[in-house]
Amino acid sequence: MNGPARSTDGLSGIARLMRAVRVGLTALAWAFRQEEAFRLEVLGAVVLLPLGFWLGHGGVERALLCVAVLQVLMVELLNTGIEVVVDRISPERHALSGLAKDLGSAAVMFSLFIAATVWGCILIPRVIG
Repeated sequence: MNGPARSTDGLSGIARLMRAVRVGLTALAWAFRQEEAFRLEVLGAVVLLPLGFWLGHGGVERALLCVAVLQVLMVELLNTGIEVVVDRISPERHALSGLAKDLGSAAVMFSLFIAATVWGCILIPRVIG
């Protein structure tokens, strides 16, 4: 082996990192424009992230509250990626295409459940205790 593998785009180091950031921001902007669910989840994150910093007692609680919210956005983006690939492969209705999309939606549902559980486990004892 002659060293680390390099991408075929010829970029390395800071240039590669800058390109990755640019591509990521472009993808986020696309998702925000095209996906209503993502826009709603971003709106939720705009409210819940500052609230998580305010309500969390200490760094670990703040991190848990914020990560629980951010992981919803991450899973939604992965679900959108699945949907885009399925639609790219074929616009026809197919049971496996529908299943792939449904499984992505189920992953989003679980991420929302995880977020609600984390927030509940941290905040409910303060309300009732």
